[in-house]
Amino acid sequence: MSTIDDVMGSIKGAMFPIHREGRMFIGIAAAITLAFALFSTTLFWIGLIITCWVAFFFRDPKRIVPMRAGLVVSPADGKVVLVDRAVPPVELGLGTAPLPRVAIFLSVFNVHINRSPIAGRIARIAYRPGKFLNADMDKASEDNERNGLAIETPYGMIGVVQIAGLVARRILCFSIEGSQIATGERFGLIRFGSRVDLYLPEGTTPRVGLGQLAFGGETIIADLGDGSPSTTWRND
Repeated sequence: MSTIDDVMGSIKGAMFPIHREGRMFIGIAAAITLAFALFSTTLFWIGLIITCWVAFFFRDPKRIVPMRAGLVVSPADGKVVLVDRAVPPVELGLGTAPLPRVAIFLSVFNVHINRSPIAGRIARIAYRPGKFLNADMDKASEDNERNGLAIETPYGMIGVVQIAGLVARRILCFSIEGSQIATGERFGLIRFGSRVDLYLPEGTTPRVGLGQLAFGGETIIADLGDGSPSTTWRND
């Protein structure tokens, strides 16, 4: 019996939760795959691989979120492509002066769930239509379709911007303007490749470097608090 339990436990552990937004796409891919099966075995296998990839894309794994006042965590999974200073999008109302910015590029193989970088009140949500340039280009932050959140915190305003990419044609935001949000809480999703920019308060020193891999809700981007080592974690 223990052997069977071990096998079932291994299978369960290998599976990953899928976000509800992906169910329709998985269903469509599965239906097409079944239709392919009527005509060609080769097409069936191609369709099956695509269906598995769609399910993989919409995965929504749990994260161990560090909980301490002032910690700023990554809003997305991906590679850090910019650590610089830039003027935040005007629609966020964060001013016209350049602020510390960290940009994270999400490939089609990354988790695309977006998480709040810090706890606070969502003071503003602003959507702006735009182009669909390659998301790892610097000008994508200005020209591409985007959706931004301005989060009010005791340490100042923080901006987080979802940016569409070449194949990302849909930005979703689950949050409501004026509501409270917790560190690491899911606030949106981008289909399919994309980028997320994080604008930090003046004087902040980012704790990540170019090329570093970040994990949404887990990787610490900055510490706006007193630097206390006493940190707890939340399984989310």
